[in-house]
Amino acid sequence: MTAANSPAVAPELQQLRDSIDNIDAALIHMLAERFKCTQQVGKFKAKHGVAAADPAREAQQIARLRKLAEASRLDPDFAEKFLNFIVKEVIRHHEAHRAGV
Repeated sequence: MTAANSPAVAPELQQLRDSIDNIDAALIHMLAERFKCTQQVGKFKAKHGVAAADPAREAQQIARLRKLAEASRLDPDFAEKFLNFIVKEVIRHHEAHRAGV
């Protein structure tokens, strides 16, 4: 029997894993809501001929997110990578709206 499976450790480990599962579910729901908003932005940009990417806005968002990460004791480099990943997907959606897809 491993330590993780021992009777004394298993309930605590399961509780922690349950918390992680709940947080993961919340993250997915929050990302879905975020993408609903960015889809509307993409439609607006396509309708009004606005570029899909906005480097100035992206830089502001990265700086803001890095500060939030630091305040939350989360690695700001990780937070920036995470936001860049999301922004790439958002831009892809915006370009699809512009192309009428």
